[in-house]
Amino acid sequence: MILKVSGALLGVLMAASVNAQSTLSDVLNLREYSDTFASAGQPTAEQFEAIRDAGYERVIYIAFTTNDNALANADQVVKGLGMDYLHIPVDWNNPTKRDFYAFADAMQRNPEQKTLLHCQVNARATAFSFMYRVVYEDVPVAEAKADMNTVWQPNETWRDLIFEVLADHGISPECEGCDWTPSQVGG
Repeated sequence: MILKVSGALLGVLMAASVNAQSTLSDVLNLREYSDTFASAGQPTAEQFEAIRDAGYERVIYIAFTTNDNALANADQVVKGLGMDYLHIPVDWNNPTKRDFYAFADAMQRNPEQKTLLHCQVNARATAFSFMYRVVYEDVPVAEAKADMNTVWQPNETWRDLIFEVLADHGISPECEGCDWTPSQVGG
């Protein structure tokens, strides 16, 4: 049986197919820092496919699996797509240097592996990204701070963690244009 489809209907069907596919630009608050490192909010299962298709090889998740918009089977989805998956649950109200250094250690084990770091909205992840980039990639504080501020201004808890980690490495958080006044987000 041959089905005839009008040109207009075919166009609508093709547009619907394209809209059903997720692209990297659909990922919540995605920030690409380099060819091998990015951070984002919670991707959907379909967006993880786009992440894989963009060449990412490793996904690190730093929030709790019980969060409202967490993808319950993210580990299976990511592993099923052939990427590495690491989960470091970071308490929003009590992030620790130990949490950050667990993440940094994972990154240092294979620094050339294209990695997406994500949490729920990319607040935790941009804070960890800021610290990692400044401490391990020698990105200037002002540049990394400006990138973080495209998502949020850290609250007192997160600002204090950032300051502690920077102090561990003899790095001053002060820079021209850097405002460290804590936001009221989650605090």
